[in-house]
Amino acid sequence: MAKKHFTIRLIFLICFLLVIPSFLYSFTLDETLNTLTGVSKDEPAQFRWDPLLQNGIFNIGDHYGAFSTAAVKGESGFLIFNNRELFDVPLPYNEDGKLEFPENFVITLKDAFTRSFENDASRFRVTTIIIDPGHGGKDPGAISAQTINGKTIQVTEKDIVLKSGLLLRDLLNQTYPDKRILMTRDTDVYLTLDQRSEMANAVTVKDNESVIFISIHANKAANSNARGYEVWHITTNYRRTLLDTSKHNYSPDIAAILNGMLEEEFTQESIILADSILSGLGKELGSSVPSRGRKANDWFVVRNSRMPAVLVELGFVSNRSDAMLMTDDEGLQKLTVALYNGIKNFIGIFER
Repeated sequence: MAKKHFTIRLIFLICFLLVIPSFLYSFTLDETLNTLTGVSKDEPAQFRWDPLLQNGIFNIGDHYGAFSTAAVKGESGFLIFNNRELFDVPLPYNEDGKLEFPENFVITLKDAFTRSFENDASRFRVTTIIIDPGHGGKDPGAISAQTINGKTIQVTEKDIVLKSGLLLRDLLNQTYPDKRILMTRDTDVYLTLDQRSEMANAVTVKDNESVIFISIHANKAANSNARGYEVWHITTNYRRTLLDTSKHNYSPDIAAILNGMLEEEFTQESIILADSILSGLGKELGSSVPSRGRKANDWFVVRNSRMPAVLVELGFVSNRSDAMLMTDDEGLQKLTVALYNGIKNFIGIFER
């Protein structure tokens, strides 16, 4: 009889252990970080703790999970993920002055991070930004002699746009270390228009990735009163061959439809990029420099670059006020920061 009771108690104990509440098993902070490591191959798991408020945040890259500690072991509450999702889980708690993380909490957090990074992988992203400083080498672009601060200087387009392009590259590299920031030229060299477009089109991307192309220029007019910035994109009725038929076996009719859809997509994205850059210039420069608006033309580098593309005219070398702005270090930096803000805003829109 005693043996029978022992067997029953043993079975009961095994069953209890099989259904043991998850909060009875917990991870240390190091164990939790180790469990989260590997969710992203590029970003380590990090932890921030506020001892006063007893709040903590785990983050991997741009994703994060926030929580408050439990008053007692086993208490449930909310894990807030990316400020959008709530998970009702056993909360972390203090034990002997150290944080303990219930198993369900850790599993839920890891699943949320994993799902978010999987969504990131399938999301449309701008992976490459191509900066094209116009002209260069034997081609100076627009030239004008201006008297600035009592000294006559030659204002040369190729020098202005190269300086702006290099600054823009540095700003974008700081903000987007995960993106490729390429320049068609980073020194005073001559490139044909074909070479510029070929460099842009040679960039390879996946189906959910995109390249954008920004060609930087300075204007000139016979009327020295003409001034201001403007942004150009391809005309809406221009048609190119954008679909790479070597990768697909579509019928001619289907290929034509898909090519038209791709043309429409690139044109609309070019318009959004142009508007975003104009907005950035307007916010940075205010009423001190007039906006000449968004314009459409089938410029060579714009029409031959198979991606969203714009051509930016920073100002007129033939206008004294514009020339002073573009040849002044602070002035050119303001113009370039405006370009950067416009591109950054476009990327935010595109990737959302």
